[in-house]
Amino acid sequence: MARMTNKVALVVGGAKGIGLAIAERLSAEGAKVFVTSRRGDDAEAAANRIGHGAVGIVADAGLPEDLAKAVETVRQHSGWIDALVLNAGLSEPAPIGEITPDHFDRHFTVNVRGMVFGLQAALPAMASGSAVVLVGSIADSGGYATYGTYAATKAAVRSYARTWTAELAPKGIRVNVVAPGPTETDMMAAVPDEMRAALIDPIPMGRMARPSEVAAATLFLLSDEASYIAGAELCVDGGLGQV
Repeated sequence: MARMTNKVALVVGGAKGIGLAIAERLSAEGAKVFVTSRRGDDAEAAANRIGHGAVGIVADAGLPEDLAKAVETVRQHSGWIDALVLNAGLSEPAPIGEITPDHFDRHFTVNVRGMVFGLQAALPAMASGSAVVLVGSIADSGGYATYGTYAATKAAVRSYARTWTAELAPKGIRVNVVAPGPTETDMMAAVPDEMRAALIDPIPMGRMARPSEVAAATLFLLSDEASYIAGAELCVDGGLGQV
């Protein structure tokens, strides 16, 4: 039997890259999938690609009112949420001398505020036995030059997972983090070869992750196979942050 049969999944930031790979995998495992994107065309395209009755929702992850409307759409269609993936994120470099208030605010608005209010909006639709995966990054515990703001947002995500586990585990809701390293997304495909080589060089497995590998880890954390795993961070990084 598929691991997500008869379950309802909402993937915030699920129209491209890692989020889309997660949504596709959850659908393949039997879930009714809803994905959000700021752009209507992307949301529709993702739903069509996923198939199996997937629904695309236009929502800006940085706006609590949009997240509340997205959850209400899910409730109108399916009544509840069994699996919540909070994936929407932003990553732009800036050394300390060049960080602007706009740079700082945009990162924390999408990467942190979006997760806080995304979970808050979804909680009334989640019952005991449901699960949440926050898409973090191995940057949460490393010092990556020029990516200080991004790393700080992911450290906040990791911290929230601990707090939310303490708050929600008694209600039967599990919260975990999946933390990718460099991953072969469309965004990464635009990176110059020299930079790609520099990113890959320290990875023990000698390559970047595939989005499908991050999706597999996310599926595990959302499934009943991970029923006693809460507050954890599962790194999908080829050993980069582990050795």
